[in-house]
Amino acid sequence: MSLTSDPPLDKTPPPGPEVPDDHAALTVVPVRHPWRWVAVAATAVLLAQFVHGLVTNAGWEWDVFARFFTADVILKAVWVTLQLTFYGTVVGFALGIVLAFMRLSASPFLKTVAFGYIWAFRSIPLIVQLLFWFNLAYLYQELSFGIPFGPGFFSFDTMGLVGAMSAAVLGLALHQAAYAAEIVRGGVLSVDRGQLEAAAALGIPRLRQIRRILLPQAMRSILPNAANEIISLFKGTSIVSVMAIGELFYQTQVIYGRNGRVVPLLMVATVWYILLTTVLSVVQHYVERHYAKGAAR
Repeated sequence: MSLTSDPPLDKTPPPGPEVPDDHAALTVVPVRHPWRWVAVAATAVLLAQFVHGLVTNAGWEWDVFARFFTADVILKAVWVTLQLTFYGTVVGFALGIVLAFMRLSASPFLKTVAFGYIWAFRSIPLIVQLLFWFNLAYLYQELSFGIPFGPGFFSFDTMGLVGAMSAAVLGLALHQAAYAAEIVRGGVLSVDRGQLEAAAALGIPRLRQIRRILLPQAMRSILPNAANEIISLFKGTSIVSVMAIGELFYQTQVIYGRNGRVVPLLMVATVWYILLTTVLSVVQHYVERHYAKGAAR
């Protein structure tokens, strides 16, 4: 008797297409994007038509625009607009930071007060708030300090207490604080709580945790929204024209109300808003890049 065995299995893979060793011999075909070029061409045509209309249409009255763009009254109005934006931003965000940490605190009382403030000032339109502060003397002829619901020790007249500029700054700042509080609160919540717990375990004081660990990371989330709010506030200062404050939009209204050149005067205000908004956007870019160190290339 003889023993036989099956022939060994052939484990070599089946022949496939030959792959050349030289990659330079391969033909590289770029991806085609025909519709992208169609969109570029259509956009270029529309932009060219718009620029051509700006140049050739006499209704824009560029000579009137050039005469008033750097006029003293316009430059003073731009300065008033920048002042309103600066004071509204500084006071609004300072109060907003306090409100944000009140909402994040463990105290139910502080949480309720902060939530009530934010709810009230986000619910009432800004123009209504401005008019209330502007007419404070009409609502309260005098303010007195003393025992609540009892006799007052001294009082003073409110007629000269809040002027037009003060009412505008107060209204803009208090309104801005409600939105700034939510922006700051969202940025703080975006930071991992484990980092603060680790810092507390190392014995780092609470204020140093906030200043050196929490805020630098939260600023990455806070800055884009905060910059949007500042730009919105800058353009929103035009609403104080209802209080006859000489900011940019109000002065352009006064001028074209006298000479009837509506379009070129509106373009004066528009170009100033565009220029200053561009400056704010550039500043935002560099501040964001500073706080993005270590998080983005």
